[in-house]
Amino acid sequence: MLKKEWREKIRNELSRLSERDKAEKTLKIQSRLLRHHSWLQADVIGATVSFGNEIDTYCIIEAAWEAGKRVAVPRCIAAERKLLFYELTNFNELEKSYYGLLEPRLGATEQIHPGEIALLLVPGVVFDRQGFRIGYGGGYYDRFLAAHENLTTCSLCYDVQFVDHLPSETHDVPVRMIITEKEVVAT
Repeated sequence: MLKKEWREKIRNELSRLSERDKAEKTLKIQSRLLRHHSWLQADVIGATVSFGNEIDTYCIIEAAWEAGKRVAVPRCIAAERKLLFYELTNFNELEKSYYGLLEPRLGATEQIHPGEIALLLVPGVVFDRQGFRIGYGGGYYDRFLAAHENLTTCSLCYDVQFVDHLPSETHDVPVRMIITEKEVVAT
């Protein structure tokens, strides 16, 4: 299957999950993450603010703050097709921007150097056991990860988003860990 076909297939699968199923699965995924040594040792967590059918990151961001961790949230710089991360200290520092995503409001947040991020939660639509992912098609995370290969990366997904093998290209950068409601897989 082509990447576009994978996106469509998984979006259809996600649309069939009830809100109750998603909530139950999300709690299991969050629990696995919050007990993992990568989370426990991290002082700065990088995370997108969840959107659509993504795993809810609001609770994860709140858990990070409660644990005394700093939170870095990306902002898409469309003209340069890149991500910059900013420290988020409360949800009031967000604004709707690129593609309707909630991103850090410039002037209300301070930019964080990517090297400070100890654990980066990488979003996507579908993931495989080698850590490859198919995102939303913009390539923002692929470019970011290629430039910052030493980051500890993790993707959170429902089991229906996790497959044995995806098509990958030379520019695709795998994540190091994937957490579903059923398992934690180091890649």
